[in-house]
Amino acid sequence: MKWLYLLVNFCAFIVPFIFSFHPKLAFYKQWKYLWPAIALSAIPFLVWDAYFTSIGVWGFNSRYTLGFRVLELPIEEILFFVCIPYSCLFTYHCFSVLIEKDYFSPAKNIVTWVLIIGLLVSGLVFIDRLYPAVTFLMLAVVLILTQLLIKPVWLSRFYFSYMVLLIPFCLVNGVLTGTGLEEPVVWYNNLENLGIRILTIPVEDVFYGMLLILLNTLIYEYFRKRKGEQTHPHLSV
Repeated sequence: MKWLYLLVNFCAFIVPFIFSFHPKLAFYKQWKYLWPAIALSAIPFLVWDAYFTSIGVWGFNSRYTLGFRVLELPIEEILFFVCIPYSCLFTYHCFSVLIEKDYFSPAKNIVTWVLIIGLLVSGLVFIDRLYPAVTFLMLAVVLILTQLLIKPVWLSRFYFSYMVLLIPFCLVNGVLTGTGLEEPVVWYNNLENLGIRILTIPVEDVFYGMLLILLNTLIYEYFRKRKGEQTHPHLSV
């Protein structure tokens, strides 16, 4: 079972990678923007991950990892910050190419401010619990900067993509947090989270995932816009 975490990464990555070469999608043409975005986004998350691991907010079950570690993180955990953003940005790209209607556009500002207010309040209320406090407050700050300074036309499409991605998210994170397993691949210290689970998944993971993919999308779209790429085939930059 030591290959389990590696297998989860592989399964999340392989289908999007293969379909990146589909002529209508041609996601491989975006790699010059994608790979720098993934690399830059991974840096703060790996530092955060390593620190939380070192103080016992969460940890990794050696039963399901190969045993190679960098900064106390299993190599599979590092690959997670490559495979999952790749798959999510591929999905975001697919929706941008294939779906003309921007379903969330009328509600974009409302959704954003509801998230910001809810995250700020929740982060402050649970300031004594590291996982929700850091995750909620960091996501709120990034959303504020995105809404007030960057003002991207693609934000509503990001929300739509992430809403759909919550389905595979539950499958991947479900396995990693122990659904169907004798023990979890990733364990959590319940003193540092809210203790609310979606099956076996801490509710904070939903917002942690949103922060990870939003940061990747921000950097990805920044590089595309800087090179004069159209943000979306149905929208002006």
